[in-house]
Amino acid sequence: MKFSLEWLKYFLETEASVEEISARLNAIGIEVEDIEDPAEKLEGFRVAEVLAARPHPDADKLQVLTVNTGEGDPLQVVCGAPNARAGMKGVLGLAGATVPANGMKLRKSEIRGVESNGMMCSTRELELGDDHEGIIELPDDAPVGTSFAEYHNASPVFDVAITPNRPDCMGVYGIARDLAAAGMGTLKPLREHEIEVSFPCPVEIRTDDPEGCPAFYGRVIRGVSNGASPEWMQARLKAAGQRPISALVDITNYMMLAFGRPAHVYDLAKLSGPVVARRAKDGEQVLTLNEKTYTLDSSMTVIADDNGVHDIAGIMGGEHSSVQPETTDVLLEIAYFNPDSIGVTGRKLGLASDARTRFERGVDPAWLDDGLDGLTSLIQRICGGEASEVVRAGTPPSEPKVVQYDPELTRRLGGVSVGEAEQRRILAALDFAVANDWKVTVPLRRHDVEGAADIVEEVVRIHGLDHVRSVALEGNLGVAAPTATPQQVLERRVRRAAAGRGLNEAVTWSFLPVSEAEHFSPEGEALWVLDNPISEDMKAMRPSLIPGLLSAAKRNLDRGASSLRLFEIGRRYLRAADGSSDEHPTLGVVLAGEQVQRGWAPTINGGKAVPFDAYDAKAEALALLAEAGAPVENLMVMGEAGPQFHPGQSATLRLGPKNVLARFGALHPATLDAFDVDGPVVAVEIFLDAIPGKRGKSGFARPHYAPPALQAVMRDFAFLVPSELAAGELLRAVRSADKANIVDARIFDLFEGKGVPEGKKSLAIEVTLQPTEKSYKDEEIKAISDAVVAAAAKLGGELRG
Repeated sequence: MKFSLEWLKYFLETEASVEEISARLNAIGIEVEDIEDPAEKLEGFRVAEVLAARPHPDADKLQVLTVNTGEGDPLQVVCGAPNARAGMKGVLGLAGATVPANGMKLRKSEIRGVESNGMMCSTRELELGDDHEGIIELPDDAPVGTSFAEYHNASPVFDVAITPNRPDCMGVYGIARDLAAAGMGTLKPLREHEIEVSFPCPVEIRTDDPEGCPAFYGRVIRGVSNGASPEWMQARLKAAGQRPISALVDITNYMMLAFGRPAHVYDLAKLSGPVVARRAKDGEQVLTLNEKTYTLDSSMTVIADDNGVHDIAGIMGGEHSSVQPETTDVLLEIAYFNPDSIGVTGRKLGLASDARTRFERGVDPAWLDDGLDGLTSLIQRICGGEASEVVRAGTPPSEPKVVQYDPELTRRLGGVSVGEAEQRRILAALDFAVANDWKVTVPLRRHDVEGAADIVEEVVRIHGLDHVRSVALEGNLGVAAPTATPQQVLERRVRRAAAGRGLNEAVTWSFLPVSEAEHFSPEGEALWVLDNPISEDMKAMRPSLIPGLLSAAKRNLDRGASSLRLFEIGRRYLRAADGSSDEHPTLGVVLAGEQVQRGWAPTINGGKAVPFDAYDAKAEALALLAEAGAPVENLMVMGEAGPQFHPGQSATLRLGPKNVLARFGALHPATLDAFDVDGPVVAVEIFLDAIPGKRGKSGFARPHYAPPALQAVMRDFAFLVPSELAAGELLRAVRSADKANIVDARIFDLFEGKGVPEGKKSLAIEVTLQPTEKSYKDEEIKAISDAVVAAAAKLGGELRG
């Protein structure tokens, strides 16, 4: 929420500086996110007087002005504005100034052969409005030579973050109240409004939905003139980020931003019959002020007349009954809507607005009459007109909460000692009524205060959150008991391992565009789609970590990165068998670009760059699975990595035929096209929840390591095997031939060509045998060798001579 210092001081009598106010706002729990000083943008711009204007000698639409800047000799300025003339006063940008609208730095230059020493400015160029038809014309009494920022009363603008539990601070007056309570000045009393009533209200106003709209107040004003709002109001609205539209619209926006109280103005000529707060009918539609049509249902509260719906209650008004420049008679509406109903309606329609933000959090139900009188007074002062009697339909909540409070709680719960007298002063300044027995009556606007702990929070934050000392938590002496779960320990271990292998960790959204999520959704499984997403690009819960990593890779590749090694540890979201949400901890890896950059060494691919391939992905998968405690020597390499992967350059790693621990490989060209990524790109996805866990309290099934007493024995075997046989299958068969003696086996040669029959290949394996109690005898080694040969024979392998 934004507001100017000038607006704040309209409600708060204070001499505090911007820095002091900012520090105090942070201290009382209203976080200041930014402070913008418009005077900085207007530096170098000065009030100037045009002494003379003559035609440009070489351009029909340009003039050469002689401009008095208030000091030194007059300057010559070339100007193309049609309203530039001798005797007028305007705003001159001197050489060195930067134009706020486009960032252009002004300098002395020649325009069509004539020297120009700056620029006479329009309101658009200074970001003070949309007018660009001519330069700014200042009043005759504008002091020449004065800084325009000083003349314009440019005021610093605060941008604060209001937490959802503080709707009372969704207006400038509420923030001023908190600052006054914290000793930053005195809260000015609000103006008393005496409205002269000229006639009975000609419109029937009622609420037929007391649950959604407990109170609905209104009155008519006749004979208004809907021109432009005054400059002081426009300046405050612009500081808050609002675009001035017309006097009537600006007044309602002003009331909302000043007091956190949305209201609405209808063009009376466009209404027919009673104006009623009621439930919508299923299928009813309304065209709202954002020029969109919404289909309503019977759970939604609306404002309607005989012709239909005019307003989605508490959220947005309708286009049909909106006020226009020619509007002369208006109906004012101020109401109290059920916060829960507003929230449900807004989420169903996907419709957000400033009014919804305030009604959903809860406005002050006691400020209906005062708010309507304030709105009426502003309209009559600015637009004129005669007011009718007020019609009050329904009754707003009026029973305040009473909380039994103990002032000692500020020390016990808040960690700070505040005297009883000071606590009473703070609560009274915030409009809490405190009885002698410390029964505290809560103002109706404070929906967030439900118990004594909430009152402690009010006292402590106004006293100053910076006064609460940092105190270490008490802990037991000795070694702390482990608090991480086995899953957390596993994720930490693989995160360190991935980083140690040169991968860079990425953190991506858990939400994806539906199209990207569908591309990676398991076949036959529905996506989890949000009813009220942050945006359409964040609507589906991710079924895989690869889409987010692919998008991160694309952003880096588009910016010139040549080699990317990204990983992420997070959750995939799938539907369980019973339809509930099912989260799966997962490790994703994406390798894109060059695995080896081009270089001078001709032995490496002839000096050319080497891209990542499926074997790089497999190496990462095996290394990270090993670090996670998976029995990688027992894993089976099988296909069916998924349609997102290249069918000939991908596989899965399984522990048994059904338990898939990981999938890896090159991504399918169609996948890369869908994500607009230039390939090749390889990826890994490790399903951490599929890895076998620890057995009991003894850790993974791994014996305590003791160096063997006897030297290991190496034996080499060369087998002719079918060409289609995967080397990993042969390795598993060999390792399983004699588990008691074979501790390792690895392939050290692959040969296909001369001397090898067609349809065959030669695989050479080094087998490591480890004796335990005594050295092997020849017959024992022969028995083991025979077992190895027999195991290979079952796969169609034969020992080469």
